[in-house]
Amino acid sequence: MSSVVTTRPSAPPPAPATPQPLSSYVQAYWRRVRGGDLGSLPAVLGIVVLVTGFSLYRPVFFTPGNFANLLPQAAGGVVIAMGLVFVLLVGEIDLSAGFTSGTCAALMTILLGEHNVAWYVAIPIAIVTGTVIGMILGTLVAKVGIPSFVVTLAAFLALQGVLLWLVKEGQYIPINDTTVLALANRNMPVWLGWLFLAVCVLLYAAVQIVRTIRRTRRGLTRDPLSLVAIRIGALGLFGAVGVYVLSLNRSLVPSGNLRGVPIVVPIVVVLLVLLTFVLKRTRYGLHLYAVGGNAEAARRAGIPVDRVRISAFMVCSTLAAIGGILLASRANSVDGRTGGANLLLYAVGAAVIGGTSLFGGRGRVLDAVLGGIVVYIIDNGMGLLGDNLGKSWVRFVVTGLVLLGAAAVDAIARRRSQAAGLR
Repeated sequence: MSSVVTTRPSAPPPAPATPQPLSSYVQAYWRRVRGGDLGSLPAVLGIVVLVTGFSLYRPVFFTPGNFANLLPQAAGGVVIAMGLVFVLLVGEIDLSAGFTSGTCAALMTILLGEHNVAWYVAIPIAIVTGTVIGMILGTLVAKVGIPSFVVTLAAFLALQGVLLWLVKEGQYIPINDTTVLALANRNMPVWLGWLFLAVCVLLYAAVQIVRTIRRTRRGLTRDPLSLVAIRIGALGLFGAVGVYVLSLNRSLVPSGNLRGVPIVVPIVVVLLVLLTFVLKRTRYGLHLYAVGGNAEAARRAGIPVDRVRISAFMVCSTLAAIGGILLASRANSVDGRTGGANLLLYAVGAAVIGGTSLFGGRGRVLDAVLGGIVVYIIDNGMGLLGDNLGKSWVRFVVTGLVLLGAAAVDAIARRRSQAAGLR
């Protein structure tokens, strides 16, 4: 008796990827915008309007010296805002990020000055301290069940007290370590700034090209090559303009030589790239979005919701510590006000203005950068107006109105997204 051997037909090879025409891509993007998915569009438009307005009213705003001053001024707050994005993604809030940054910066400064600890030991200790603070806050929120508003408000008060204790009730503690001072006060050599830009553009181009090749091999729809070229070209163009401006001599002394990209810029860029990769290219990042979108659905899908929430607070406080180090470097010291005043409001405002949702589930690290640029352009530009418009109360009112407008846009966009079936 003969047996018949049947063979299963092999799966057909994937069909070749059909690139989406550029016009279709633009139309799809416009549909998302009309449906409420604005992303960082309001922040980008805000930057254009603010830069144009301040430059016309006060030409000194659009000078290499002020441009170079704006970047270190915004760096600390922007890094703290990056951390707040992680907490906002899971639908929580951290009101203690400002004084977390101040406490960690004070600890680093004391280790450097009073105990003669090397900077490469003091800085990690300060950063780990921030991580521990975040772990405690996240555990109280996720495991004990205390609302994050209450937990972090209590931490806001407690850490303010710890900071005052560390600085002996407001004592001014200077920073003498040259490496720490260089973080926010020194510039890279001109050639190194151009090299850094070239590396960034080449890496970005490589990522875009590899992504296109992989999607083509898998038979998936890919972006048109013209769009990929536009993205790479835009990064190269804007980066080249920025490096060129910062490479000009901005010294106020005729015989002086003050050139180069501030050292803090590559620090922020590296954090931006690393954190963006974590959110967009790792399972952990997907879990953050899932928990923020629908915690119960995420739990049923097997996602450890409590651990994800705790980790979000840990990332937030860790970045707050890094931001505090940059703030201390910028000020050359710490005191009882480090991390206080309007820093937390600016950081939250930066994340929300940039496009991160207060309701959770939507946001990017880039949002914090773009929103931070908006906030600190307002702060910097208003300070240059002089007379009545340059007073502090006017800056606070304008920044508050911008934040309120961003929150209103977020709420309206969320309702439109729900109506359009995008959420």
